[in-house]
Amino acid sequence: MSAVQPLAGIRVIDLTSVVMGPLGTQMLADLGADVIAIEAALGDANRHMGTGPHPELSGVALNLLRNKRSIVLDLRAEAGYEALLRLVSSADVFVTNLRPGSRSRARITRDDLAVARPDLVWCAAAGYPADSGRADDAAYDDIIQAAAGLVDVAERSGLPPVLSPTLLVDKVCGMALAQAVTAGLLHRERTGEGSETVLAMYDIIRGFLLVEHGAAAIAEPPQGRSGYPRLLSPERRPLRTSDGLVVILAYERHQFEGLITIGGRVEMLDDPRFLTRLGRLDNIDELYREYQRIADGHTTASFLEACATHGVPASRVESLDSIVEGLPLVEHPVAGRYRHTPPLVGGPAVDAAPRRPAPLLGEHGREVLAEVGYDDARLDDLEQAGVLGRYGRES
Repeated sequence: MSAVQPLAGIRVIDLTSVVMGPLGTQMLADLGADVIAIEAALGDANRHMGTGPHPELSGVALNLLRNKRSIVLDLRAEAGYEALLRLVSSADVFVTNLRPGSRSRARITRDDLAVARPDLVWCAAAGYPADSGRADDAAYDDIIQAAAGLVDVAERSGLPPVLSPTLLVDKVCGMALAQAVTAGLLHRERTGEGSETVLAMYDIIRGFLLVEHGAAAIAEPPQGRSGYPRLLSPERRPLRTSDGLVVILAYERHQFEGLITIGGRVEMLDDPRFLTRLGRLDNIDELYREYQRIADGHTTASFLEACATHGVPASRVESLDSIVEGLPLVEHPVAGRYRHTPPLVGGPAVDAAPRRPAPLLGEHGREVLAEVGYDDARLDDLEQAGVLGRYGRES
């Protein structure tokens, strides 16, 4: 490694599940943090999100759990909770996506854990604001997409009222969680104090969506409807060439001029509707239809070449399979070769390949508890009592 990673030496206790929380802690782990994932006896749901090369490692989990250590711990048992407090005493950060009521019942609130580590950076994420009537409601990606306006935006753009075909909410909120943790660490560095942050998926996605879709409705009184016109155009779609699909974006005047020149419709260059950016935005449906007529007369290769010549941003539509095939191959000691997805954080101190492969369930239980003072005899007792999950041995 050419440089010390930004979060090297930072320990994170990760009591999260599925995708949102684990993605946030993956980002912290990719930055060098020692992330200890606390799992239930059956393992986190992401271990079983589709097939994979090992019963405990789906294709999702192979990347989502990289650079982490795993311990199976029964937090309902007093001995398990005691072990958690010991781990927290050695940690800098605690992250969870349990809902408020569950956090209180599990005794993992900021006040509960500050007993073990007063300057703890504590971060929780759940579906709705803690002071709302829905604070303890279950909230999954699909639910928040509907509640925060994403489905309505799809319908207003001429699509059926569809859900996004990616876990957009979980991933955006996972990135927000990682940012909140790093902000908490910076606050502690400057003040010596811990912090408590509670994130609401609903609020994050509302803010995310309304960056552009608040549009003319943001002013008070409103200057028009919500929704950004170009993105809501039913004509906004890939252009079909004679042998494939391409996407273009003629955002600036010179890009518009380039496309119109490719199509030989130079009279449009003096059309008063298209002289300004706002004019082109107001007439975006007409422009998208014209761009499709231009693409009709080209192969994908010739259209992309013409776009490059005239400075028009363009790309062929690539298949998901081809994108996966373009990822680098790395080796897992148990699961074999797999494709390594790029880190969602960048910089010269982020390794291109994982420091640690995704752990098997409970793989590091004895190791991490030994680091906080448990001897072999005590670890054996915890395993026999079912408090600590056994790794590599039948229960």
